[in-house]
Amino acid sequence: MAREAGDIAWALGLQPIYVARDEAELQAWCFSAKVILERDVDQCAGMPFVIGIGENNIRRAVAERFKDSLSFTNLIHPSATFGCGQRGKLEHCKGTIVAAGARFTNGIAIGDFCIFNQNTTVAHDCLVDSYVHVAPGANLSGNVHLKQGAWIGAGAVVNQGSNAEKRVIGENTMVGSGTVVINDCEANAVYAGVPAKRIK
Repeated sequence: MAREAGDIAWALGLQPIYVARDEAELQAWCFSAKVILERDVDQCAGMPFVIGIGENNIRRAVAERFKDSLSFTNLIHPSATFGCGQRGKLEHCKGTIVAAGARFTNGIAIGDFCIFNQNTTVAHDCLVDSYVHVAPGANLSGNVHLKQGAWIGAGAVVNQGSNAEKRVIGENTMVGSGTVVINDCEANAVYAGVPAKRIK
């Protein structure tokens, strides 16, 4: 996810600096860009940061480790589109990444350190808690509540809930790629299939 985040930065006219965890990760880097080691990150402490890590638990651990020393910003691709007032709501988050082609309608509440990958759709009145990842092409059809740490796979569809009762994807639950969710999903579980069934 780091290079995807970097692509958004480039699209915004920014020059990203990448952070490698250790020497081995630095040596394995095969992309033409500036890379520094995590131990040297304090040299860039005045710059805005995002965490381009797709795995929710690791992203949360990094955010916690640096919460008092780094300034986190949002990174929003210029091709992302927003319904009335929605962009302003998103600006109140921190550390959230919105990739190319993402679409948000309106009435959506979003937490911190979320990732909305390419061509995701988030429809009206959704609640998205912190540390959620919505993979490329996934669709949240409105009145959906993604609890903290939920992961929605590529091309998955979470069918609409209602104003009275949102469709809930439980905390730390993974919805597999191409899955169609028509009922609530329990916490700490894995769902797959059409329609979605709990498999773990």
